[in-house]
Amino acid sequence: MKREDFLFSGLYLEFLIILNFNAMNKLKKNTIINKALALISLLFVFSFTSCEDVVNLDLETGETKLVVDAEIIWKKGTNGNEQTIKVSKTAPYYSGSTPKVSGAQVRVENSNGDVFTFNETEAGVYKCTNFVPVIDMEYKLFVQAEGQSFTAVEKLTSVTPINKIEQKMVPDFGGEDVIELTFYYNDPADQRNFYVTDYKSEFLIYPEYEITDDEFYNGNEISTRYSHEDMKTGNTVTITHRGVSKNFFNYMKLILEASSSNPFLVPPGNIRGNIVNTTNANNYALGYFRLCEADVVAYVVK
Repeated sequence: MKREDFLFSGLYLEFLIILNFNAMNKLKKNTIINKALALISLLFVFSFTSCEDVVNLDLETGETKLVVDAEIIWKKGTNGNEQTIKVSKTAPYYSGSTPKVSGAQVRVENSNGDVFTFNETEAGVYKCTNFVPVIDMEYKLFVQAEGQSFTAVEKLTSVTPINKIEQKMVPDFGGEDVIELTFYYNDPADQRNFYVTDYKSEFLIYPEYEITDDEFYNGNEISTRYSHEDMKTGNTVTITHRGVSKNFFNYMKLILEASSSNPFLVPPGNIRGNIVNTTNANNYALGYFRLCEADVVAYVVK
């Protein structure tokens, strides 16, 4: 079986690297015994590698894929008219950068027939300044790049706002106290809801993602907790809480499960999104076209 020897860009790169990084963080929190075993293993490895040169493996390069990072996010308190879509390509494993795709034609159409054109403002970055977000409206993405045509369809999903954020100290698995944040929101009772939340802060190299659904909490207040061993007083934690479709929730769930099942495995590169190549179905693009309403709160840790 071939290993997926690609360096991903856009959302797909961010998810795979972030989630693998998160899994390693979670591993550190298991038990004192695990920490000791990890240290012993590390010393064991060093004993064999301390006198060795770094060797780059001759990995087989897989097929190049287009990567479409297309999140239409309507942040509460804004009109949502400024949106960005990024188009790039996969690159070899040891490449130091990812190729940006210029000259693509990118547009989004809603079910009323309104067309929103995304113009290239820099290499691989396409922006629209007159987008009109409407909750529950269906939108269709069109991308033409390098002689191929790609489409995807999704509805704009709403989200209820964050009501409050609480902070307290809790013991982690190693017995040390860490800061824990809990935010609360009211889940609508008349529908099934799915959520994707990310956390950004100066102590994080990459954002951390989390998924939630209301299967057991429909119509009730939902609380979501977040802690990190490096979170300190004075840090600003930006919480972006999205309402998402069931399909995008399932897509994210696959990525999370692939990452957390074994922290030493690279998540598979063949988790496919909803972007279809209408020119050649076998030459699919990576990424997921999603439209989300979001509540964004910047919390200063006390």
